Amino acid sequence: MKAKGVLLPAAGLVLIGVLVFYWIRFSLFSKSDSYSTDVLNAAFAEQPVGYVNRLDSLGVATPDLQHISIQLYPNTADTALAAVLKNLKADKDLLLTVVAGQEDAVRMVTDGEFDDALRLLCSLLPEGKQIYLRWDPDMEVPVQIYSWQYQSPADYIEAFRHVAEICRNAKPKLQMMWSPAGYPGTEEYWSGEDVVDAVGISVNGRSELSATAYPPDPDRRTALRRKLIRTRFMNKPVWVFASGGDSLVNALQTDLREAVKSMRPDSAFLFQQYGTNERIERAANAIPLLGVYDPRQALTSSKAVQVEHLFVDLGNIQTGGFAKDFEAVVRRGHEAIVTVEPWRDGKVRKDSSVLRNTALGVYDEEFKSLFSTISKTSLPVYVRFAHEMEIPIHRYSWQSQDPALYIRAFRHFMDLGKGIKNVKKVWGPAGDRGSMEWYPGSDVVDVVSIAIYGLPDKNITDHTKQESFETIFNRKVWRVRLASKPIFITEFGVKGAEDYQSEWLEKAAEVLAAHKEVTGVCYFNLADNPEVWGDIPAPDWGISLSTFNRFVEALEASR
Repeated sequence: MKAKGVLLPAAGLVLIGVLVFYWIRFSLFSKSDSYSTDVLNAAFAEQPVGYVNRLDSLGVATPDLQHISIQLYPNTADTALAAVLKNLKADKDLLLTVVAGQEDAVRMVTDGEFDDALRLLCSLLPEGKQIYLRWDPDMEVPVQIYSWQYQSPADYIEAFRHVAEICRNAKPKLQMMWSPAGYPGTEEYWSGEDVVDAVGISVNGRSELSATAYPPDPDRRTALRRKLIRTRFMNKPVWVFASGGDSLVNALQTDLREAVKSMRPDSAFLFQQYGTNERIERAANAIPLLGVYDPRQALTSSKAVQVEHLFVDLGNIQTGGFAKDFEAVVRRGHEAIVTVEPWRDGKVRKDSSVLRNTALGVYDEEFKSLFSTISKTSLPVYVRFAHEMEIPIHRYSWQSQDPALYIRAFRHFMDLGKGIKNVKKVWGPAGDRGSMEWYPGSDVVDVVSIAIYGLPDKNITDHTKQESFETIFNRKVWRVRLASKPIFITEFGVKGAEDYQSEWLEKAAEVLAAHKEVTGVCYFNLADNPEVWGDIPAPDWGISLSTFNRFVEALEASR
């Protein structure tokens, strides 16, 4: 009886096991069948508008291109892919947009889970025509409509490069297309000229229409111009695609020609060659140059201080205030960072047009006076013009302006100091998303500066919610990496209780010691302007001399 009692439950378990086996088998085949039939993808079935090739004097061509957009799964059936590809037009080149129809697609691609499906797809592509493979587009738009969007740029790049390797091995003549929407931050996801043959940008796509992080451009022509400027670091032909009907495409073709026409006068500096593979570092055992912005001179007595930061506007130059402050810094034996804010003009010459006025030479008298003062010392002087230009706000009158106008003004300003040997030309974005759109060119930039403040996006009154120096540093340095210049952190600070500040700074010292591309770092020892913060108390980044000295000690110990 006991034996029989054991056999009955065992038989039940066997029956359950058989049922589970067939359920799993049925589920898998059903899933495979749904994958195999769900191949065409309407979300990215845009029409080609045209393409721009800077090597052809920025010529605009109308494409003769058949576009097919498909959704690929790791187990997509060959019959489904063949059915989609059977209607290819013999007289047209092919654009094949391929999107990963799977959650966690970026990781799965990198791990090789799509390799067989990619090889299968490539094996079915015909010979004798030019074929572009456009993989997981609109990746940089800060929405998450698709699983590959708004992921770590480094992770996306790794996945894209993996796809390029698999597909090129399977189909050597295949052209890989890297295809952001052209949204702010495009360049963060650049996958490399060695794996990209063409660039695609999109207009009127679902992702961009859903995004709210940046204000929309005033019109389509301006939007196209900005998108093209954001791809200027990629010396590849740029295709434009649009979601919409024939009337929209026809209108966009006119807009594209006019947008390119408006860029031609600035093409010499917009489309110069960029040394994006260079790497410049300080000496192996050296620590960064240490500086302070310290109007109350609470820290300048420290022997560790080597450089002082001065902010100067047009009025300071006109009244002689800058010359007085600069000479005091030199007398203390310190180098200087001079941040030039081209506004608050005592002569009241249209403060709202400061970039245009700069480019037209309206302020040349003041700027020549500034450079003349700087030239009277042999100490290095880091001159930073119109900083934090990329933040989409209007705290400064040079913010949220046309990138080409900003670049023109920056280049004009720096040209006035040409030949002054102790001047180090500094381009100083905040390091926010899309910074590189305003990059003025390698020939007028010696150093790139960024700002690192421990403020979180929300709950800014609670100092414990501040991000670490390392988190902010990694994010911002990545955004300016295409400049390939030394980094000077010309502003950084942390608020809160002294023990919190000290701990935050000691961890910052470890990061700075490890990153040899950082040539200098300057603490902002003051509170911010209360007028900017409205009803919220302005953050006070001031620290004591003892806290600063602990930071210096940590930096020395970490080298």
